[in-house]
Amino acid sequence: MLDFIRTVAREAGERARAIRLEEKGLDTRYKGGDEMVTRADLAVEELITARIRAAFPRHRILAEESAPDSAGLSRETGPIWIIDPIDGTVNYAHDHYQVAVSIAYACDGELQAAVVYNPFLEELFEASLGGGARLNGQPIRPSDKQEMRRALVATGFPYIKKDMALLSRRVSHVLAHCADIRRLGSAALDICWVAAGRIDVYYENLSVWDFAAAQLIAREAGACYGHFQPVPEGVSPVFHDRNILVTNPALFEPMRSLLREADRQR
Repeated sequence: MLDFIRTVAREAGERARAIRLEEKGLDTRYKGGDEMVTRADLAVEELITARIRAAFPRHRILAEESAPDSAGLSRETGPIWIIDPIDGTVNYAHDHYQVAVSIAYACDGELQAAVVYNPFLEELFEASLGGGARLNGQPIRPSDKQEMRRALVATGFPYIKKDMALLSRRVSHVLAHCADIRRLGSAALDICWVAAGRIDVYYENLSVWDFAAAQLIAREAGACYGHFQPVPEGVSPVFHDRNILVTNPALFEPMRSLLREADRQR
């Protein structure tokens, strides 16, 4: 399965890269008036879903651009693919290179295999359940930072700005206790960078296609993956998309405490 995902991710990444290099101005639109979508998002998603349907015609596919409905995902039994054709669309449209194809395969509510591929830097992160995590074939692991004041933290911000007061409060509180903060623009790659030790901590609210593949990669690398607020009853922590926290092993509890302190402030 991982061989199949790797092949599809590389093909999809090269398609995204070719469109970016061919077009001087990308054809863009905005979902809901806020979220950017390019022609490449649609073309790459079509390519990925076509490959999956040809190989696994009975599998369910949850893909970002196909008007997805993730309700009930935590109760899903059987095989499902979770896809973000271009994670970091705004970066992509502005000719930045922090962009990735994200493909995860899950079955019976458990992530089984995953790839996050950056076609511009030719970096392919991959993992299988119980098989470890790798970057371009080499094993990866998170950093060994022990103190929050030395930690490099990454986060992101939503298209819809209604919760900016809370998000700004979190950033302010975290920045007062860490070394620095980065906002790189691709959640999938941010989480993979925690897995590879390039970033020590990452937190954000996301959609499931943003983090499904990267979650497995982080966990298999030895990073701590979870949530800094309780997961609602009846919701699988594998697919819960609010208050996500990914860190190296030493910093999960200190970072969770910081974020909870920020949430209690008024």
